[in-house]
Amino acid sequence: MAPIKIPFGPQHPALKEPESFNLVLEGEQIIDTEVKLGYNHRGIEKACESRNITQCIYLIERICGICSHSHSTAFTKAVEEIAAIEAPPRAQYIRTIVAELERIHSHLLWLGVAAHEVGFDTLFMYAWRDREVVMDLLALITGNRINYGMNTVGGVRRDIDSGQAKQVLESIRILVERTNYYLNVAINESIFKARLSGVGKLPQETALRLGAVGPTARASGIARDIRKDDPYAAYDQVGFKVVTDEQADIFGRTMVRVYELLESYRMIRELTEGLPEGPIAVKAPRKIPAGESVSRYEAPRGENIHYVRTNGTEIPERVKVRAPTLANLASIREMAKGGFLADFPIIIAAIDPCFSCADRMIRISGDRRGELWNWEQLRDYSIKWYQQRGVDLSHMG
Repeated sequence: MAPIKIPFGPQHPALKEPESFNLVLEGEQIIDTEVKLGYNHRGIEKACESRNITQCIYLIERICGICSHSHSTAFTKAVEEIAAIEAPPRAQYIRTIVAELERIHSHLLWLGVAAHEVGFDTLFMYAWRDREVVMDLLALITGNRINYGMNTVGGVRRDIDSGQAKQVLESIRILVERTNYYLNVAINESIFKARLSGVGKLPQETALRLGAVGPTARASGIARDIRKDDPYAAYDQVGFKVVTDEQADIFGRTMVRVYELLESYRMIRELTEGLPEGPIAVKAPRKIPAGESVSRYEAPRGENIHYVRTNGTEIPERVKVRAPTLANLASIREMAKGGFLADFPIIIAAIDPCFSCADRMIRISGDRRGELWNWEQLRDYSIKWYQQRGVDLSHMG
């Protein structure tokens, strides 16, 4: 049978964000995969170069709704290092509590999506029901269910009072009980386990070679976690273990995320009970001294990297983001080889992708092959592209 190539995306029922793949099939079996980036470029990095540091924080956290605290913390950490200031201990604890609540939110969302992709809609509804408990806590602490607006250079904007701390501990108690149920389902539900076991294999040496991060790497036996390897916020003040699995398949990635939920509950309980007294922020200069910094953060999906360069003004000279989805995309090709077309949606879902985070642009080829465009050239091209389709955006700034 001759191989055939079929497109998967950028609009597809299994993908809630635009991303395109070309699958090379022999019958129903996948023999190769092409990953095509560039359907979701928003220019956030470039937009930061025309805004002050405070405005950038709110823009940066909109890279991803699920990982908004991840991005804003990584950015503010970089700015604080350049400015030679340090957030006070209470602020560091609060940052860490919100970070772990966000991890729980993300992992429960992923568990529901993964269950839905394989037809286990009962687990999907249970997981998303419990995700509401976490989002209510985030709204209680920060004022928002997503895009929390919690960080500022030098600390955090909101404190956690005794009543809120009590609510956090009570909600965590409920979530521990319910997550143990999910763990029991994952281990003992034979159909669910059989559907995920052996699918999307990513051996340890391949994961290392392709630079996989987060649960994708840890499910291949790689004990790599920035919270432990390069501690930030209050992670050096709290005990936890790096969860790994040796199965190197989608079932292993499920187990890693479920056990990470239990670790996050333990951390939040310890941090909330041990919240130190003191201020939640220190004064930061409006104009940040010239310098540069690389900030690393263990987002729910893996290592998140922010590079910030400043020039002594209140506007950053350069902002660069390498989100974990971009690091894990290369693994999809290896995970899909030898699998079946019906496996591909859950293989993509297994890295917990956020294509808004990946946010990359494909250069125009053809007559302009190899030419780098500046901001004005890109803007002019975009205006002309829409004008050809009957939409005039030339009046917009």
